[in-house]
Amino acid sequence: MSGRDGMRAPLIEARHVSRVLRETVPVTLVRDITLAIGEREFVAITGPSGSGKSSLLYLLGLLDLPSEGEVLIEGRSTAHMDDDERAAVRLARLGFVFQFHFLLPEFTITENVALPMRALGRLTEAEITARAEELLASLGLADHRAKTPDGLSGGQRQRVAVARALANDPLVILADEPTGNLDSKSTAQVFAILRDLVDQHGKTVVAVTHDLNLAARMDRRIEIVDGAIASDLRAEPA
Repeated sequence: MSGRDGMRAPLIEARHVSRVLRETVPVTLVRDITLAIGEREFVAITGPSGSGKSSLLYLLGLLDLPSEGEVLIEGRSTAHMDDDERAAVRLARLGFVFQFHFLLPEFTITENVALPMRALGRLTEAEITARAEELLASLGLADHRAKTPDGLSGGQRQRVAVARALANDPLVILADEPTGNLDSKSTAQVFAILRDLVDQHGKTVVAVTHDLNLAARMDRRIEIVDGAIASDLRAEPA
């Protein structure tokens, strides 16, 4: 989608977004954030514990609603969408990876990857299975496709979660501490997969991380302090 000036709209844009919990004493999670994330960006969101990193990611991913301001997806405001409209946008345009994979233990990993495709309803059952198996094979999991999640290592389960996030060919992958529960070898594998999604497949990846070594290897780093953007830096071109 293009803007009025003919330039492509950002994939995700936040305009003066705040999130306040209306409790006895109001708690501000996100404070007046404005930012735009475009195509083929590899973005780290960093900051101290409790700074609002995950809260911002959930707002950008339409998993939570701002108290003020608006989030736009491809230039389209989501402010007045109902729950079903937001869910449809999430399903078709966004993919999610969390620190804890949230795979369904009673399903095989192929069935887990198939779930978003079945929900979207664009493919036949044969096409869904073929794509699920193709994604698993691309992530080195072809030999495990009939296993349930409890038959896999932590790193393997997280790769399944990445495959599931890619199921509907989303524009953007939003990841909340995707390596936070992994050992160093699995962390390196998952990071390499995310890097490849940007460099070789043209995806945009936005990841909350406490690992500053990983953040330093990403193309853009947004630091959140007390719910607000403290810095937004881009890596120098190689």
